[in-house]
Amino acid sequence: TVLVQPGQGLLQTLCCCLPGLLAYPVACGLLVSLFGVCSTFQINTNGFVAMAQPSAESTYLGKMPAGFGMIAALHGDLDTGDGVGKVYYRQDASPATLRQAAEQINRAFPEDDEPEHAVVVTWVDVASRQHHDHSRGDGLEKQLVIASAETTSYAILLYPRKGMQFASTAVGGSSQAMQAGFSKGLVKYLVFSTRQGPYYRITTERETSVRALAEETNSGKRGVWVYEIGTSPYFTSVAPGEVTDLPPDTGLESRVSEEATSKRYPGGGQQVTYSPYEPEEEVYRKEQPHQGPHHGGQFTVLLMFDVLTLMSSSRFTVFSYNSETCANNRNKCSTFADCKDYASGYCCHCRPGYYGNGIQCVSEGKPQRMNGKVNGRVYVGNSPSPVEFNSNDLHSYVVANDGRAYVAISTIPARLGPSLQPLSALGAVIGWAFALEQPGYKNGFSIIGGEFTCQAEVTFLPAQEKLTIKQVFSGIDEHDHLVVSTTLEGRVPEVLRGSTVQIEPYSEIYQYSSNLITSSSTRDYTVSLDDGSAETRTYQWRQTITFQSCPNDEAARAVLPTQMLSVDQVFVMYDSNNELIRYAMSNKIGDVNEVENAVHQLCFCPGGQCAAGFTGDGRSCYDIDECREIPLACGEHSVCNNQPGTFRCECNDGYQFASDGHTCIVDRPVDHCAAGSHDCDITERAHCSYSGGSSYICSCLPGFQGHGRVCQDIDECQSARCHQNAVCYNTQGSFTCQCRPGYYGDGFYCSSERTKSQCETHRDRLLGSTEYGPQPVPGQYVPTCDSQGAYEASQCHGSIGHCWCVDRNGLEIPGTRTGPGRGRPLCPTPRPDVYPLPPGTHLLFAQSGRIEFVPLEGYNMKKTEARTVLHLPEKVIIGVAYDCVEKMVYWTDITSPSISKANLQGGGAIPVIRSDLESPEGIAIDHLGRTLFWTDSMKDRIEVASLDGTKRRVLIDTNLVNPRAIIVDPVNGNMYWADWNRDAPKIETSAMDGTNRRVLVKDDLGLPNGLTYDPQSSQLCWADAGTHMIECMNPVQGDRRKAMGAIQYPFGITSHGKNIYYTDWRRDAVIMVDRQAGTETDVFLPQKQTRLYGITTAYAQCPSGKNYCAVNNGGCTHLCLATPRGRSCLCPNNALGVSCGTQK
Repeated sequence: TVLVQPGQGLLQTLCCCLPGLLAYPVACGLLVSLFGVCSTFQINTNGFVAMAQPSAESTYLGKMPAGFGMIAALHGDLDTGDGVGKVYYRQDASPATLRQAAEQINRAFPEDDEPEHAVVVTWVDVASRQHHDHSRGDGLEKQLVIASAETTSYAILLYPRKGMQFASTAVGGSSQAMQAGFSKGLVKYLVFSTRQGPYYRITTERETSVRALAEETNSGKRGVWVYEIGTSPYFTSVAPGEVTDLPPDTGLESRVSEEATSKRYPGGGQQVTYSPYEPEEEVYRKEQPHQGPHHGGQFTVLLMFDVLTLMSSSRFTVFSYNSETCANNRNKCSTFADCKDYASGYCCHCRPGYYGNGIQCVSEGKPQRMNGKVNGRVYVGNSPSPVEFNSNDLHSYVVANDGRAYVAISTIPARLGPSLQPLSALGAVIGWAFALEQPGYKNGFSIIGGEFTCQAEVTFLPAQEKLTIKQVFSGIDEHDHLVVSTTLEGRVPEVLRGSTVQIEPYSEIYQYSSNLITSSSTRDYTVSLDDGSAETRTYQWRQTITFQSCPNDEAARAVLPTQMLSVDQVFVMYDSNNELIRYAMSNKIGDVNEVENAVHQLCFCPGGQCAAGFTGDGRSCYDIDECREIPLACGEHSVCNNQPGTFRCECNDGYQFASDGHTCIVDRPVDHCAAGSHDCDITERAHCSYSGGSSYICSCLPGFQGHGRVCQDIDECQSARCHQNAVCYNTQGSFTCQCRPGYYGDGFYCSSERTKSQCETHRDRLLGSTEYGPQPVPGQYVPTCDSQGAYEASQCHGSIGHCWCVDRNGLEIPGTRTGPGRGRPLCPTPRPDVYPLPPGTHLLFAQSGRIEFVPLEGYNMKKTEARTVLHLPEKVIIGVAYDCVEKMVYWTDITSPSISKANLQGGGAIPVIRSDLESPEGIAIDHLGRTLFWTDSMKDRIEVASLDGTKRRVLIDTNLVNPRAIIVDPVNGNMYWADWNRDAPKIETSAMDGTNRRVLVKDDLGLPNGLTYDPQSSQLCWADAGTHMIECMNPVQGDRRKAMGAIQYPFGITSHGKNIYYTDWRRDAVIMVDRQAGTETDVFLPQKQTRLYGITTAYAQCPSGKNYCAVNNGGCTHLCLATPRGRSCLCPNNALGVSCGTQK
């Protein structure tokens, strides 16, 4: 163990051995001499570990997030001077330390991998700087452990009660609460700027949140906080532990020794060792002398994606931001584009048959529409007052196959309309964006897509009137229309009413560079007056287009530095009756050296050869009519449109181009929402609404903001939504309010006095009040309430001697009333946070220490009616199963370990099996044969028992590595299970008695976590967290197919009708999938955002069907297990000396 030198705000560099990296040129001391190769992070006496050189103290003290990468155990203005406070650290891979780390992690994150390496940092008796004269033992003590497994890393934070002597330090002359959490620091933004990167706060600005660290938990042990801070290869944000409930007080705390035993540390430091009677305050071993790190493999600290990622290349930065990959940004590409990774990041590329910049792609040959508004003000001639534009409509239509653009602006008054006729420039950028492309050249949309800003300055000669035109293009909307906002400011020369304007063809040079395009031209126009006279006028045009290109693909940026836009057939007209200004023009993009008329082209090439698409002797070149000379140039259902130097294929009416860009197929309306081909944000942030035809609308879900294609979480906590005596916790799409310690309420209203419950209000109303105190009316029933204010489970009417059971609302449960002298009935104990299961079909799913339900209406989830049906603090429930006969839920718990059940109409947990279990996970019920099946991933076996836990028998205990999911098909007598053995995952089947075992699927599997079987369609489906797919097959036919792809980390799965429902660890949600369409159709996000485990369907009525065991136990004396051809009568394993078989 190494001691950081005493002082205030001091740093010590820690080298973590990373085989494969080049030597980092820092003084790593002993570690370099031992291993030769190191990377670094820095330990600070102010209570944090820094991933880069920290800035000045004044920039980070009292702040979270900080401007640099930080893991803050609890940072403030701290001091280790005067020989008292100490900071120790070590790198440790000893079995004892790793075992301790694993215990903490597995309590908070059941089923997670065990760590292989650890870094332990301990701050002992550290003083607040303003109280540097403190006595020994009244300082701050805390510990940070960074533990890494093969693919996951964790931060374990330990805060002993006696070590939390203060909660704030002096910062800038005032006292501020210390901060705990994780921060990425500043990250690059755009090109030359930075902004605050992602962060996660554990504490708030209030001291109570700091003091709560030693009293509360997220790992099931007081003062111990565990966070998953990185998973590879699919990185996520910081995930807190899932066990926030503390075990009941056993009285051991009162037996804690008042004084800790002190042991001298090397270098004069102190070690505090707590009494073994206080398990809540567990501290990693700090007394072990430093022997150098144990080298047991590669030491990896993977911190949360989008925050800090360990580099595994030869670069010397230990941590860097590495999220710019297709894996994390594919949804930013167009539906009609592919994402490709490059060395420096990703780019999007439109697929064949489409063009654009990859972020936005449109179908080749498809007409394009534009909509927008025009604002601003324009002066006419010498007029001192302007004409105001206030959201005037602009509409445009482009025939892409010939580059002709039409633009119309509405509500133009007659005193301005004629003078706007020369400004075909208002449609110029639209014409350039969709100009007809000559071979080897690209129009604007092909290069920069539909999001850019164009600013043009028009100077009219000779009087130098100036008009500025600014157009902001914000992309394709849900109706496939390009959206543009136009602003006009300036003065134009007057064109008299009744005059017409003719604009001559012109050419304009476009010059291209990174993120910037410029163009300029001089344009002539002729004004014809009513009296027959005409005059030619001129204006100069200068234009700048700015956009955001993809910097990662060098080839994509290889656009010709100059291109020429040729514009002819310009038509302008002001319609005074309808107050409309109209423009039309044909646009072509090509070579700056090209001079051409419709049929004749001169060649300026030294070699005397005609350009491609033309024929001749080199002096005179004529266009080749490919449509005539190549009869099959275009396919069926299309027409060939000859163009100078080229040709275009155009689909007939009622057809559109297929994905290959050539074949014309029937233009059927497509519901992109149902097909999953929309470009709305992911379903947990946005909703796609089909609006007819092939159109749809993207809208952000409540709690998010944006335009639907990109939605960002709204931090409701910034707007003081909670009560002043409550703490606000922001979550994705929502927030929660929690009253501070000492206050009561729902967080939106908190009071120092607990408000009366429903039962207390009911009771006190009936008691009334007299001068002698509360007195009941003689002969009247008055309810009794427990210490928490809830209705007692059994209620009695003393006057008549009757007792009965009540539900959580105090209503009598039918059939429970007893008469005089018969005593109280045995009642289920209602809880204020637990609801009996209402009638109907539901989804039941496990979430840490609770089982919740979501009602189904048809196949749809009634998310607003979701409730907790069973609350089991301190438990981690993995598998759930439902018995439709007795309306009982069964579950596996890996903390006991045990298998239990409960009646969903009310009642507590009933143990079923509590012995000879290690890690029971999957569970299934045969409602016909009245048997229970489960897997044990530690004992590597599959067992069966009767529903009361008796008649237990091992069915399969060979060739299993990690069995988890299990389901049964009682009608056909089959059993299915999944083994997620990482080396050889498989899905197997057998008869329900374990015979006729065989492998169904073993190829192309990753982590098959969940199984479900639909008896109506005979489909066996599984969810795979390794391949990120849901697949289905008929077990008899073997016709395997993908039902849903690109899912994140599924765990449990169930089915009902056409739908599949699965739980996802990454999204903390229940997701609904249409199995036939292969699309995600709905998402339910529980209020508590923690991992979801098993899920099952609780049917209102049992599924139809019978088997041999359904009647009289199949004639068996003990276990009756269905098989495809009948049934097997088997003995339990403990049936020694018992004759088993058929009944006599």
